[in-house]
Amino acid sequence: MSQPSVSDEWRLWGPYLSERQWGTVREDYSADGEAWSYLPYDHARSRAYRWGEDGLAGFSDREQRLCIGLALWNGRDSMLKERPFGLTGAEANHGEDVKDYWWYLDAIPNHAWNRWRYHYPQAAFPYDDLRAENGRRGKQDPEYELLDTGVFDDDRYWIVEVQYAKATPTDLLMTVQITNAGPETATIHVLPTAWFRNTWSWDPTELRPELAAGDSSIRISHPSLGELELLAGPDPDGVAPTLLFCENETNTQRLYGVPGTTPYPKDGINDHVLTGAGTVNPARQGTKAAAWYRADVAPKATIELRLRLRPAGSDPATALGQDFDDVIATRRAEADSFYAGLTPPAAPPDEAMVMRPAFAGMLWSKQLYYYDVARWLDGDPGQPEPPASRRAGRNSRWRTFNSFDVMSMPDKWEYPWFASWDLAFHCIALAHVDPDFAKDQLLLVCREWFQHPNGALPAYEWDFGDVNPPVQAFAALEVFAIDGGRDLDFLSRIFDKLLVNFTWWVNREDADGSNLFEGGFLGLDNIGPLDRSHLPVGGVLEQSDAAGWMAMYALAMTTIAAILDRTGHRPARDLVDKFLEHFAEIRTAMTTQGMWDETDGLFYDQIAVPGGGVVPVRVHSMVGIIPLLAVAVVDELYLEQSIAPGKQFADFLDRQGLGDLENLAKARVLRGDPGRRRLLVGAAGVEQVLRLFERLFDPGEFLSPNGLRSLSAFHRDHPYTIDVEGVRATVDYEPAESTTDMFGGNSNWRGPVWFPLNFLAAEALGRYHRFFGDDLTIEYPTGSGVHQTLGTIADDLRTRLVSIFLPGLDGRRPCFGGVEKLQRDPNWRNNLMFHEYFHGDNAAGLGATHQTGWTGIVADIIRRRHGVVPSIDDVLRSLSERQS
Repeated sequence: MSQPSVSDEWRLWGPYLSERQWGTVREDYSADGEAWSYLPYDHARSRAYRWGEDGLAGFSDREQRLCIGLALWNGRDSMLKERPFGLTGAEANHGEDVKDYWWYLDAIPNHAWNRWRYHYPQAAFPYDDLRAENGRRGKQDPEYELLDTGVFDDDRYWIVEVQYAKATPTDLLMTVQITNAGPETATIHVLPTAWFRNTWSWDPTELRPELAAGDSSIRISHPSLGELELLAGPDPDGVAPTLLFCENETNTQRLYGVPGTTPYPKDGINDHVLTGAGTVNPARQGTKAAAWYRADVAPKATIELRLRLRPAGSDPATALGQDFDDVIATRRAEADSFYAGLTPPAAPPDEAMVMRPAFAGMLWSKQLYYYDVARWLDGDPGQPEPPASRRAGRNSRWRTFNSFDVMSMPDKWEYPWFASWDLAFHCIALAHVDPDFAKDQLLLVCREWFQHPNGALPAYEWDFGDVNPPVQAFAALEVFAIDGGRDLDFLSRIFDKLLVNFTWWVNREDADGSNLFEGGFLGLDNIGPLDRSHLPVGGVLEQSDAAGWMAMYALAMTTIAAILDRTGHRPARDLVDKFLEHFAEIRTAMTTQGMWDETDGLFYDQIAVPGGGVVPVRVHSMVGIIPLLAVAVVDELYLEQSIAPGKQFADFLDRQGLGDLENLAKARVLRGDPGRRRLLVGAAGVEQVLRLFERLFDPGEFLSPNGLRSLSAFHRDHPYTIDVEGVRATVDYEPAESTTDMFGGNSNWRGPVWFPLNFLAAEALGRYHRFFGDDLTIEYPTGSGVHQTLGTIADDLRTRLVSIFLPGLDGRRPCFGGVEKLQRDPNWRNNLMFHEYFHGDNAAGLGATHQTGWTGIVADIIRRRHGVVPSIDDVLRSLSERQS
């Protein structure tokens, strides 16, 4: 495959802008911590941000000093379209929700080629209608979307495509193509915009950069970027754009009724274009500038605008002509070659068309994440002191956190902040296209400016102290394998940091030392009848998913230690024993302390109530399935040492009646000839695993046509109610959006299909199959009378997941649900959005819409199901063969 250069110099410019900086914790300086209302959408155009920038089709340098984006106006809107519009949690009926439609069409790792698409109504954007109707609807109603308002009727909208291409690491080309999809000639105002992130207002030592007008260009002068120019070519009629300038400064007069420091504030260009107001600088200089194009476009016609950002002093004669064409053609061809090399030979074209935008969305979803918690808590010099309540409020115990890093975001509008367990799955997908970036991301959350001194990893900015599933070690192994099993330095570095985090888990999330762990919501939001992070009753919630995650963590750390030891990279045999012993203690606790229900064939959470006794939480959900994900194979090199007398792992085997090799073989967990024997270790015993499979693969419970549900459809007709200490709560099967406000109400784990757990389930099935081979078959689906190997079942599960995005026999993609415009219209139907989760019955896309990071792992699944991705077991076998 043609691999584009991803050296640091090529990473200088990229899609590092957020799509929503307003409403974030970083910008919140309120006393009550209500971030959404402190800086709402209506303020965004007028208020200078403190910690980052946002925009449409945004590009910037990696420190977000200079930003490039797009503003549009249809002549009818009440403001320029400079950023996507969405509703806050209080305004919407299912939590925060973006309403615009845009897509990430293409990208390569060095961002020498990026494509983006947006559909902009020609009628006035219905801001008030969207707020009012969504506010009127209840939890049982669907969301009211932009397509529902009628603004796209008769195809009266603009198709806007932006392409970025790099001639060199410092020479960035931008094309803006505008197509009138409607039946009549219409006018559009297009304003490619450049601006500096405001650094000077918060730090009096910062030098103020400057933008100024040149000959058909914007001259750029920045203390560290140097002298640049943004060339803006003429429109198709040969008319040069009007250059407009203002300052990236807050319009205090509009927001607070207080005169500002400049008559040309951040929204000055907006006000001038809409009303002719004198709010742009007649001297044509400032810290924000736009090239204002006005075009009349015939029906179905397309116009193209060209811009070029590069060092000052370059020859302008050919900048926007044939050389421009050549660069675009070269970069497009490189991208085609890159993805042709990634596409498995056996993958049909429809799957290739899913894989490419999935990877592209992952690459577009990079963002500078800037957040110095200590400074955020204390305030900036010369600025008002933050409210005293903040000193003991959100993230106040995380003063050491100080990020100024480009990171992979779950969704740059809905979740424009990292989440540690989401990021682990992002990295597995990213490893296929940019393994260095993937490894850097996993290491980053373990670095000293992220990881708490006590060993905890930050969860997400709304509460760094919350607890996410500890999947980093698993992800590190997957990334190591995808990258060819070569980078032992990476494994060794992350292993050391995760040792500290594992110890934190043992010391802080096991309240009574029982080896049954807590953790709260653990990324599964509303999956239980009670709020698992804030238990409304006395006692401790001992969680089967937390115990399962920790067993999985212990086994992943065992595997990393074994790799480091076997390759001679560093002595680690004692650490193999250490983590096997941790695993044994967790497995024993799960077996002996009541989590397994023999009658139901599931693991359950249980509340250890004050005064003794436990109350099981008998919900059929992924909480009870997660323990079967914790599975690994110990080979003969470590087997004899691990079962030596006096070892915790040996004691565990003795208690199971498996204290010798003969009994292990009878229990079906030891296979192979002497010298090549392998021991299967898992949080669930073999008989428990088979019982769990009966539930998991029952179409009446977890198995849907498009993957595994997060909560069993059994509860559709059998809601579960718990009554403890006077608190009564119920959970039932909800295949679509959440009907509760728990964790904001914008995600739902009570029935929909989520990619991360499906990915883990398929991987676990593959591991079981590699141990048992064709000797083990089970009924699949449950009740069908058909028996399949676990490998075949893993392949079928992956096929179901991929099918969410593929046209069926009727030409309809399940992910588009009942939205006919998306299903049938040629301008819409091939533009994929990778939703946060999917309807548990029909796989319609739900939740965050714009390439939420972990759904991008479908690209990995496509490659994996066609046999081009090595498993960690394959890598281990290869390492063993090399050593022998």
